[in-house]
Amino acid sequence: MNLYDIKVQKMDGSEVTLEEYKGKVLLIVNTASKCGYTPQFAGLEDLYQSYREKDFVVLGFPCNQFLKQDPGTNEEILSFCQVNYGVTFPMYAKLSVRGKGQSELYHYLIQNAPVLTGKSIKWNFEKFLVDRDGTIVNRFVSKDTPASIKEHIEQLL
Repeated sequence: MNLYDIKVQKMDGSEVTLEEYKGKVLLIVNTASKCGYTPQFAGLEDLYQSYREKDFVVLGFPCNQFLKQDPGTNEEILSFCQVNYGVTFPMYAKLSVRGKGQSELYHYLIQNAPVLTGKSIKWNFEKFLVDRDGTIVNRFVSKDTPASIKEHIEQLL
């Protein structure tokens, strides 16, 4: 099993694998629309716009597990992100990042991260940086802003 074999749901409910991102540098983020860290959407979009021509992609995965800070439907969440933060990077369907219903993606990310390995997601906007080969090279906590991890991304590009 590797990252690219994992199935995720698009906002419209269709199921896909992450295969289409093979060979790209990825930043995978669990997001929320009503969180103190929600303004990070702007910084994530800035990173995406700055580096997408170099095969960098931000992947957003909404989660409602932390104080129910993303209660909307997938359509409402996507609209919120686009209208309020100009998000153009791929956003996927809401999922669980911890607990009984934990998604396969987040189980894989947590178990294979080189830092905080096996440690549960503590809050919204944790970030996993993945190299072009699908290896998770770093994990950043919520308070790590998109701007603060720019250097780590540049090293992989």
